[in-house]
Amino acid sequence: MFVRIQVTYNSSVTGKPYGIFGAVPHLQQQGRLSEAEAQTLTEIRMWFEEHLPNPPFYDDGNPLRTLTWFKVSATHMIERLSPLREILERHGVVVQAVTTANPGLIVYEDPYQVGAV
Repeated sequence: MFVRIQVTYNSSVTGKPYGIFGAVPHLQQQGRLSEAEAQTLTEIRMWFEEHLPNPPFYDDGNPLRTLTWFKVSATHMIERLSPLREILERHGVVVQAVTTANPGLIVYEDPYQVGAV
C-alpha cells in the first residue's frame, strides 16, 4: 500500500493534485506564511533533503509527470509531515491522505517511496 499527502488543486506539471511538498511553498511564495511557519517549512524540508532520496525525475523537470507516493511502512516520514498539514489547514487548504495498492506504473523506488505514472 502507498499513501500520498496532497491538496485539492492540480499541478500544471502533472495535471494531478499537488503533493504536500509543493503546496506549502505556494503559501510562502504568496507571502502568506508567518515567520514561524516559514521556519517550520525550512526545517522540515532540510530534514527530508537529508533523509529522503530525491527521485532523479525531479532533476530532469519530471517529463513523465510522475507522482511520488510514500510506502505505508515509512510511518516516520509520513508523521514528519504533520506540521506541514497543519500549516495548510490553518490557511484553509484542504489536505487529503490518499491510499492505494496501485499507484500506477512504478518508474522509481527507494526504501520509503515510489514514483509512478
